[in-house]
Amino acid sequence: MSTLTIQNPVFVIYMIAAALMVLKVMGQGWVTVYRMLKVGSGWASAEDLRPGLINRNPNPSQLEINDYVDRSRRIHRNDLENIPAFLAVGLLFVVAGPSTLLAGVLMYGFVAARLLHTLAYTTQQSHEVRATLYTAGSLAVIAMAIYVLWVALGH
Repeated sequence: MSTLTIQNPVFVIYMIAAALMVLKVMGQGWVTVYRMLKVGSGWASAEDLRPGLINRNPNPSQLEINDYVDRSRRIHRNDLENIPAFLAVGLLFVVAGPSTLLAGVLMYGFVAARLLHTLAYTTQQSHEVRATLYTAGSLAVIAMAIYVLWVALGH
């Protein structure tokens, strides 16, 4: 059986988890744009104050931090800090040949942790809640990386 084919159930797990995380990170950018347009505030750069079809009546106050918009931007930034590592090590993890059970637990665990982290951030849960969810996702990625190193070093 070839490692990177849909005949490999571990690769299928990765395909599903990776696709979900790509949709998540790309979707969060759209959520931020939606929020900016909804409130007409939270613009990121001075050039955003140039009149145009989207911003017909620019106002310097539009550059002020708006928590509704910035919260989405922080979620997106957090995704961009975490999801690429999962995408990279996840593929190496597939090649390293873990069991289907281990792959499912770690990869779907990461996906669940990221989605729950977003929900916690969106609903303004405490730092402890968000940190717990971040930790769960981070430990899944670290476990995959250690597994890859273990296999690559011949243990």
